[in-house]
Amino acid sequence: MADTTPETFDIGGELTVNRLGFGAMRLTGENIIGQPTDVNAAKAVLRRAVDLGIDLFDTADSYGPGVSERLIRETLRPYPEELTIATKGGLLRNRAGDWLPRGDPDYLRNAVLCSRDRLGVETIDLYQYHRPDPDVSLEDSLTALAELQDDGVIDHLGVSNVTVEQLDRARDITEIATVQNQYNIATRDDEDVLDACENAGIGFIPWAPIGSGSVEDPALKAVAEARDATPHQIALAWLLHHSPVTLPIPGTASVDHLEENAAAADIDLTAEEMQRLSE
Repeated sequence: MADTTPETFDIGGELTVNRLGFGAMRLTGENIIGQPTDVNAAKAVLRRAVDLGIDLFDTADSYGPGVSERLIRETLRPYPEELTIATKGGLLRNRAGDWLPRGDPDYLRNAVLCSRDRLGVETIDLYQYHRPDPDVSLEDSLTALAELQDDGVIDHLGVSNVTVEQLDRARDITEIATVQNQYNIATRDDEDVLDACENAGIGFIPWAPIGSGSVEDPALKAVAEARDATPHQIALAWLLHHSPVTLPIPGTASVDHLEENAAAADIDLTAEEMQRLSE
């Protein structure tokens, strides 16, 4: 992995964003269903994120469902010119809170139009296929999205929860700007996917960037203590230093926690610290 730690990344070679973004999944109700307990507090988090210079917001139609996208529109529209909003589609929710893959082309076409309406935009900056549907060919799903991109409904396309083989198949259909897979200092099963993204200049958006088990890692805690930082901050700083294409999107419903996360972008880890954390 590269040693450089650029502050920005060009998604699709065009959308320049600060590499530490914001994930809007938690701005919903319990189990990511329904409205948040305190809508005003959720909106305050979104506004503060913009104030802090965060210009990559990640959401999905399944968060709520629809709640997160609507909150972003109600709070931030008219959108700052530099703001990039990424949303996702391809997972259906039910009252039990299940996440059900839906990759049918007609379903995805409708999902894109609904997201566009909820966000209040003519063109979605970055639309990511949330998870491959085992009952629908990846090619059929992405072809439908690529057609919407040709129509100007989508600017850039991404995929999520994919293998290297699936990423290669996706790239045979259309240009892929981002990959969003689970990845953090404690969960590195998709290191090969990250490598593929780095080699191709594709943005890698690690979901769950602060793994629940990672903050208990002795090395992480030791570096955090020496830095007078929190383990969460060091975990995010590690992601930013690990590869120049990583775009962490930590989420929170707390302004204080948001500010703590944002400060991680200013932590310059040494090569020795990176080696210690990466072992």
